[in-house]
Amino acid sequence: MAIKIFIDQGHNPKNPNAGAEGNGLYEQNITYEVGILLAELLSANQNFEVKLSRPTPDTTLGSTNAESLATRASEANNWGADYFISIHANASTISSATGTEAFVYSSTSPAFTLAERITDGISSKTGLPNRGVYVRPSLYVLRKTRMPATLIELGFITNPSDAYLMDKYPNLFADGIYEGILRYFGIF
Repeated sequence: MAIKIFIDQGHNPKNPNAGAEGNGLYEQNITYEVGILLAELLSANQNFEVKLSRPTPDTTLGSTNAESLATRASEANNWGADYFISIHANASTISSATGTEAFVYSSTSPAFTLAERITDGISSKTGLPNRGVYVRPSLYVLRKTRMPATLIELGFITNPSDAYLMDKYPNLFADGIYEGILRYFGIF
């Protein structure tokens, strides 16, 4: 039986719930592209079944920020996903802030180990620093999903080098997440 992975490409193409901006880039475009590439990798592997929160670049979820987040969690819950991966790009007022990190609901959740494998994979493929995995139970998509869930911050859109990598080489991030998933399930 295939492992059902729900890929949530963070944010909408425009408000409500548009993402961060930096270095002429928009978070929602980066997350969309990385999600599509990751879905292609997972779909080519018979061990996985995949569903995307944003199957097209114009897909808008909800008419408010709260509704957008609720829709993402409820779609994953209703589909019966085994795992939930939300893809984001980080932002900081400190332009030198760099690296990939992840958030989970609890350190005892299987998502913690999955997030560790994913951040290791991204760091390995992109050369970005691995900032680690943090417990953040206040994040809606981690709190309201009924399956192990992680929110991945690929890199900093406000850092010129991170932003360049995310813009020009989204495949490296998708490959890193995919490799992390394979390592987590021991099928690498």
